[in-house]
Amino acid sequence: MRRMNELLQACWDILVDSSFWMLFGFFMAGLLRAFVPSDLVARHLGKNQSGNIFKAALFGVPLPLCSCGVIPAAAGLRRQGAGKGATASFLISTPETGVDSMAVSWALLDPLMTVLRPLSAFLTAMVTGFFIDAADKDDAPEAKALSPLAPLGAGQGCASGCCSCQGAAPSLWKRFLDGQRFAFDDLLADIAPWFGLGILLAGIITLYLPDDLGQTLPGGGFTSMLAMLLVALPMYVCATASTPIAAALAMKGFSPGALLVFLLAGPATNAATMVMVGRLLGKKSAFIYVGSIIAVTLVCAVAADALYLWLGFEVHGWLDNSGAEEGGLIAVLAALVMLAVLLRSVLQLAARRFRRLRS
Repeated sequence: MRRMNELLQACWDILVDSSFWMLFGFFMAGLLRAFVPSDLVARHLGKNQSGNIFKAALFGVPLPLCSCGVIPAAAGLRRQGAGKGATASFLISTPETGVDSMAVSWALLDPLMTVLRPLSAFLTAMVTGFFIDAADKDDAPEAKALSPLAPLGAGQGCASGCCSCQGAAPSLWKRFLDGQRFAFDDLLADIAPWFGLGILLAGIITLYLPDDLGQTLPGGGFTSMLAMLLVALPMYVCATASTPIAAALAMKGFSPGALLVFLLAGPATNAATMVMVGRLLGKKSAFIYVGSIIAVTLVCAVAADALYLWLGFEVHGWLDNSGAEEGGLIAVLAALVMLAVLLRSVLQLAARRFRRLRS
C-alpha cells in the first residue's frame, strides 16, 4: 500500500508540473484550428516539387497531430500530387513535435530542449525527404479534389450543417469556440489515454529505476542513445505523452542526447506507422524513412550532448530548480482541471466504443 501511495504521489507531482502548459498547448492548438485556413497545407504541398519538402517540414512542426492522426492527412497530400519526399517530410515533423508537446517540454524538461526538439524534428524531416526524393524515383499520383485536411479544417463539423458549410462566414467568436471544442474534445480524446499512460510510466520510472541508471550503462552516452532508440522505434507514443517519460529518464541520469532520441524516434516510428508508410510511399521509401530517422536522430543527439556540455547546462539541474516551485495554487488548479478533462475524454472514448460494440 505504501508503494502504491508513493506511485500515485509521483504521478500527481508530474501532473502538477505539466498541466498548466499542457492546457496552454491545447489552447494554442485550438487557435491554429480556428484561424489557419483549412486548405493551407494542401495548397502549398499538393504539387510534386522538391521545394515542398522544406515547406512540408515547416508546416508539420506546429501541428498537434499524433502518429495515427497524421496518416490520413499525409494520404490526402499524396492524392493531391505531393511527392514522396514532401509526404515523408510531413509524416516525420508533424508527430515528432507540435504546439502542445513544445509547451509540455518547457514545463517538464528545459528551455534548451524545448528549442532543440522542433529544430531536430525539422532537420530530420528535411533530410529524410531529400533522401527519399533522390533515391526513390517518384511517380506522383494524379491530383484529386479532396475535402480540407484533418489537421486544420473544419471538416468534422460539415455533417451538422454549420455556418461555414452553408456558405456563410462564421463569426470570429464562433470560430474560436469551434477551435477550442476541437482541441479539448476531439484532439484531447485522441491523446488522453496515451498521456495518462505516459504519466503512469514516468511515475514508475521515477519510483523504481536507480537514480544513476543512465550513467552506469557501459559505453557512456552513446550506449544510452542506442538503448533509447531500441525502446522508441517499435513503441507507440505520441509527442506529448513521451515528454513526461523523458523527464523521468532525465532524473535517472540519461543524457540530453538520449532524451532527444526518445522524443524524436518514438512518435515518428512504430509498427502501425511503418505499415502505412510502406503502403503510401513504397517499400524502398519506407526503408529510407526508417534509416534516415535513425541516422539523423543520432547525429542530433550527439550534437545536443555537445551543446549542453559547451553551455554547461544540465536537464536534471533545471528540473531540480523548477521543482522548488511545485504545488502552487495555479499549478494545482490546472492539474485538477487537466485531470477532469482527461477523465472526461477517457469516458467519452469508452462510451463511443461501447456504442460501436452494441451496434
